[in-house]
Amino acid sequence: MLDLDNTISAYNEHSPSDFVLNWCSEIRSNGIELFIVSNSSRESRVRSFSKALDTDFIMRAHKPSPKGLKSAIIAAGYSANVSALAGDQVFTDALAANLAGVVSIVVKPVRLKNPFLAIRYIFEIPFRALCRSGSV
Repeated sequence: MLDLDNTISAYNEHSPSDFVLNWCSEIRSNGIELFIVSNSSRESRVRSFSKALDTDFIMRAHKPSPKGLKSAIIAAGYSANVSALAGDQVFTDALAANLAGVVSIVVKPVRLKNPFLAIRYIFEIPFRALCRSGSV
């Protein structure tokens, strides 16, 4: 599963970059299915990415609640023990993944233009350090 905002795209982008398209193609060539799980309520944007990446999506996931991730796992026909979520935020994405019983993959944010998010990322630094070791 993939978070959308600041994980595979900046907040103001409305379609995936060539890099993301190629990355998704490579992931699929290794037998891995993708599913967008986003807190976004901007349906046209989420739908646009989903269509371009040829994947299903859940929006308004309300992470860190695990409910959206669990719904995605059920919709995709998998189980938590073979699922993962890649996201840019420890306090929403990684926490939701851990609560849903899936592997959490914390990535660097695509862009840090929003001052509120920049401050949030500063508070996440100790937790990101733990993520590098595989502990979170």
